[in-house]
Amino acid sequence: MGTGLVVALFVLGIVLLILEIFVPGGILGFFGIIALITGIMLTVDTIAQGVFYVSLLLITLAGLFALSFRMPQTRFMWERLTLKTCQTQNEGYVAPKQCFDSFLDKQGIALSQLRPAGTADFSGVRLDVVTEGAFVTSGSRIKVVAVEGTRVIVRQD
Repeated sequence: MGTGLVVALFVLGIVLLILEIFVPGGILGFFGIIALITGIMLTVDTIAQGVFYVSLLLITLAGLFALSFRMPQTRFMWERLTLKTCQTQNEGYVAPKQCFDSFLDKQGIALSQLRPAGTADFSGVRLDVVTEGAFVTSGSRIKVVAVEGTRVIVRQD
C-alpha cells in the first residue's frame, strides 16, 4: 500500500479522536479507532504483528483515557462535565412513591387528555398515568390494567 494512504489513515484517525472530545456520541471515536487500526494493519508484514500493534494501541488509548481523570491539567475538564450537586429532601426533592400496586384494577377519571400520557384521579388521588397506546379524552372513565414500578398503565373503561 502507498505510504500516503497509511499516513492519511493515521491523521484521519487522530483527527476523529480529537473531534470526539468536542462532539460526543461515540461515532467519530469509533471511526477514528477503525482508521488507526486499518493504518496499522496496512503497515505490518504479518497478522501477528498487526494484532500486537493494535493491542498496544488500544491499551495506550485506555491508559491515556484513565490518566486524563487523574492529571491536574485535565481534571478540571472532567469536573466541568460532571454534576456535583445532589437533590435532598431538605431542599424540597421528594422521590416518587415506588409502590402503586394498590391501584391495580381501580377505576378513575382522566383529568387531562391521555395521548398516551396524562393525569388521572382515583378517589381523590392524582396520578400520572399512561394508556396502552389509545387516545383517551378528558373526563373519560379509565381503569388501571398494569403497574410497572412507577408507571401506571390504564385503559378506557
